[in-house]
Amino acid sequence: MEADVIEKYKKAGKIAKEVREFSKGLIKEGAKTLHIADEIEKKIKELGGEFAFPTNISINSVAAHSTPKINDETVLNKGDVVKIDIGVHVDGFIADTAYTVEVGSNNWKGLIKASEDAVKAAIGLAKPGAVISDIGAAIEDAIKKHGFTPIANLSGHEVGEYELHAGITIPNFNNNSTQTLEEGMAIAIEPFATNGFGRVIDAKDSEIFRLMMPKPIRNPASRKILEYVVEKHQALPFCKRWIAKAVGGFGIETGILELIRNATLHRYPVLKEEKEGAMVSQAEHTILVFEEPIVTTL
Repeated sequence: MEADVIEKYKKAGKIAKEVREFSKGLIKEGAKTLHIADEIEKKIKELGGEFAFPTNISINSVAAHSTPKINDETVLNKGDVVKIDIGVHVDGFIADTAYTVEVGSNNWKGLIKASEDAVKAAIGLAKPGAVISDIGAAIEDAIKKHGFTPIANLSGHEVGEYELHAGITIPNFNNNSTQTLEEGMAIAIEPFATNGFGRVIDAKDSEIFRLMMPKPIRNPASRKILEYVVEKHQALPFCKRWIAKAVGGFGIETGILELIRNATLHRYPVLKEEKEGAMVSQAEHTILVFEEPIVTTL
């Protein structure tokens, strides 16, 4: 990995860390999720970063891919277990970090600690030649020590230039893979812990999308959306509320549906724990894989 690329990863990580710490002051009873997301994304821009993906605010049994809707009125309630997942890029080089907060109560301290301890255990193994199933085993062990279950069908991932999910995945359990980490890889390790079944399912809602392959399209609203996405986000995820701000709200729903139908866009459904009423925690850091791992977001 070239020195200037390392510096861009580090800069993105520094911004993500600062935004993460800033965002903790926003997580309180009665706060609107839309306000939280807007403030986080405003801070990313103020600090000189760009969005690697929409701010994820996932509550209780929701694990991932949840970002506020246009004019969302959702508020945080006492006892909510809230996952905040933040993505920053600098010239396409990505920092991805997440944490969990319980709002106004202290009933899920062990669950939150389980994912935090798991990411710490994994970071220490993120060196060239490390077997990814060993990393998964360390994550699984750390979570189970707290009496909880890792979510098996969510994983960490390699990040690349303008690629949020590039190359290898980092399992949250021992999957017996013999694949190894290579020097210079950038990876995001993100353990999820739950008191549920350890498996997420798709919900009906989708607010987040990604460009797959631009194709000719007749629908004027679809063309407008496509032009915006190609110019501003390339293959990185985006959301409906960003489109509304950039090109207006008229025709967004039909425009996006048309782009999904012709395989121009990929949709990210909200992901929930399969067990009704279960709680989920998440922790995440981005690491550059060297003999002395560089944790860009810590």
